[in-house]
Parts: sequence; structure tokens; C-alpha cells
Amino acid sequence: MQIRRPEESYQALEEMVAHVESLIQKLELPYRVLRLCGGDVSFTAALTYDFEVYSAAQKRWLEVSSVSNFENYQSNRMKLRFKGDKGKNQLAHTLNGSALALPRIMAALLENNQTEQGIKIPKALQSYTRFDIIN
Repeated sequence: MQIRRPEESYQALEEMVAHVESLIQKLELPYRVLRLCGGDVSFTAALTYDFEVYSAAQKRWLEVSSVSNFENYQSNRMKLRFKGDKGKNQLAHTLNGSALALPRIMAALLENNQTEQGIKIPKALQSYTRFDIIN
């Protein structure tokens, strides 16, 4: 979660989107980023991006993360304010991100990295596993 001034919130949202995207790229997974339309966004969110990875076993895309800007909806309910430049109280903007859904990421890693030799470990994880393939 992030709390930002209104004029900073959409830049912060883009940074959060870029961070999640970089994590999925480092895992070398097939993915897509969806900017949800108004009918698919909850009434509390102003803008939401969903991240999906491809499930080879299910032959469909599965959501693994979501990042949203709630503008002042949550801060209004919490009465979360800050003093603006002219000393006037203003509502802050709140942003939420779910990082990565571990069970779906694990399944995608196993499904999408199968080779004849075994399951290939993405380079970003090899320093943790200390091996590059599961036989």
C-alpha cells in the first residue's frame, strides 16, 4: 500500500506496475498486463491493472497480481488528510498492490519451464536454488 498526494498518485501507480512487471519478467514467464475497463474495476478503485501469466496445463491466463489507485475513496473513509501547500487539509490518495500470488506463480514456473531434461529454473532464482534444472 502507498499513500500519496493526489498529484503524485498516478506516477506512483505506474511505478508499482513497472515493479510487478519486472518481477514477472525476471521469472521468465509468459504474461500480459490488463488495464481494466470501468465495468471490471471495483466501485472503490479509480484504475486497476491486472497481471496474468499463462497456465500451460489449463491453457488459459491466470491472474497473479493486481495494482490499483483508489484516489481518495479509502482516505475519505479513514479521514486520512494532509496539509496542502496553502495549509488547507486535503485527502490523500491510496494505492494497493498484491505483489505475486505464490501458488499460481509456482504452478506457472513448473508448467512453462518443462524441457526434455527436466524443469528449467529461471536465472533469477538459480542463486537461491543453487541449481538450474529439476530432473
